[in-house]
Amino acid sequence: MSIAGAHVAATSSALSPIALFLQADIVVKSVMIGLLLASIWTWAIIFSSGLKMGRTLKASKAFEAEFWKSEDIDKVYDGPGRQDTPSAKLFTAGVGEWRRSVRITPVDREGTRARLATAMSAATSAEIDKLSDRLNVLATIGSVAPFVGLFGTVWGIMRSFTDIAASQNTSLGVVAPGIAEALFATAIGLFAAIPAVIAYNRLLHRVGQIENQLHRFGDSLHLTLSRELERVK
Repeated sequence: MSIAGAHVAATSSALSPIALFLQADIVVKSVMIGLLLASIWTWAIIFSSGLKMGRTLKASKAFEAEFWKSEDIDKVYDGPGRQDTPSAKLFTAGVGEWRRSVRITPVDREGTRARLATAMSAATSAEIDKLSDRLNVLATIGSVAPFVGLFGTVWGIMRSFTDIAASQNTSLGVVAPGIAEALFATAIGLFAAIPAVIAYNRLLHRVGQIENQLHRFGDSLHLTLSRELERVK
């Protein structure tokens, strides 16, 4: 191998991700480690929330299909209505309020309808809050990570300029490693932020789908219970 080739190989090795991390000072290393942990946390949320929402949507659709096939609301309430799915929770809240209201005589039909709407709306909101619980973490990482990486870059560049001033040497071999390790912090920040932003928007869309489904089911259930209410003496 020629001297020039050996120099290029040595430079490439010095600019590898591991070498850039090892060469960085404690501040830039802390930034890099924090961003890598944020990236791992992001992917953990993406996979767990994605799987959870997929199962939730499937289970809710299955419960609704079973409910509409059944002709006995009480049977559904005592059986599938005990499932831990958003649609079942909404159904249980509505039927539970309906049962409590019709025990009071004389039955206040308008008041019962209003209470039914409130109970099912509260159940829907509670289920949506549980589904979107960790999405705020993705939003925070997506918005903050680039600036944290930029902080590491600025700090690293300041350190590089200090080293240049101390050595009185502005050659590429002296400047490149310090600048590269500084820019590497920004790259890691973007590596953490980009998936977080994409996943946040995608998962928020899935939450919106589930919420719309629950509202449609709630409206249909409210109509069904309102008709049942007319039969109550």
